Amino acid sequence: MKNTINLAVIGVGRIGTIHARNLAFNIQSAELKAISDTRKDALEECAAKCGEPDTYKDYHDVLSRSDLDGVVICTSTNTHAQIIKDAAKAGKHVFCEKPIALDLDEIDEALEVVEEAGIKFQVGFSRRFDPSFRRAQKRVREGEIGQPNVLKITSRDPEPPPMDYVKASGGLFVDMTIHDFDMARFMMPGKVKEVYAHGSVLIDEDIGEVGDIDTAGVLIKFEDGAIGLIDNSRKASYGYDQRLEVLGSGGKIEVSNPRETQIEVSDVEGARQDPVLHFFTERYREAYENEMEAYTEFIRSGENSPASGEDGRMAVVLADAAEMSRKENRPVELDEID
Repeated sequence: MKNTINLAVIGVGRIGTIHARNLAFNIQSAELKAISDTRKDALEECAAKCGEPDTYKDYHDVLSRSDLDGVVICTSTNTHAQIIKDAAKAGKHVFCEKPIALDLDEIDEALEVVEEAGIKFQVGFSRRFDPSFRRAQKRVREGEIGQPNVLKITSRDPEPPPMDYVKASGGLFVDMTIHDFDMARFMMPGKVKEVYAHGSVLIDEDIGEVGDIDTAGVLIKFEDGAIGLIDNSRKASYGYDQRLEVLGSGGKIEVSNPRETQIEVSDVEGARQDPVLHFFTERYREAYENEMEAYTEFIRSGENSPASGEDGRMAVVLADAAEMSRKENRPVELDEID
């Protein structure tokens, strides 16, 4: 069994730099050998933060290295499928940020190459590795609250992303809600059967101008009869709002927002706490470390991906069903998409 897993990060924007720093300093079983990005300034900035790994503008030069076990793909979504295929053909294990691609045919083609190459593949669903969500899922699946009947997920950003990002994101359902769709599949024992979605533009008219929405509600029906409810907003003025609740026949499990501290002050003016964490980089800091730890362990000895290609594919199926439902104002069964 190999002691150290040698990895490279392809694409060193915000999330790529987070993964690179964790691999460089926080994951004892991994070594960050190289980073790649088409932007020279991004490469230099990330290298300075991550112990000066080798840098490449062309990711093909990374894939040609014989000392690498795998890569972490954090480029723009429209490049994911091609880099996955190139990496698989080069015999490198792959971690890829969500979504695998915006088009299901592209996803299927990429996953077929992955299977033919026999490499290991993991999708970047970081919330699966948040300690609270992981423990909640374990307790739900072990039957601690009986039969799960209702799932409620709240996911709200503190402010909308830049318009250039919105235009290339594929839409709110495949960019933002995709994490919640994955959490619904991760948390509940039943398979998703049907999606009914509504959306509005209530925060930024420019988002509506490019055909997207900034506020959404999604009703999910599972095959065992359980119900899921997801609410999304691109702007929560109080911070990054990430909550989850499962109601079962014998009780409920809740995951609340972590705060800067757990201090609560009470006086004549009432009770008050520190604000919730501002954004995903703070909220899921530990989850990102756990995610890279899981990837290196998966390469070393794992048999089942902790977030498989099928998981990545099904999240896009749900996103496509939600978009169809929103446009046609009706429930959509997954069989219509897949």
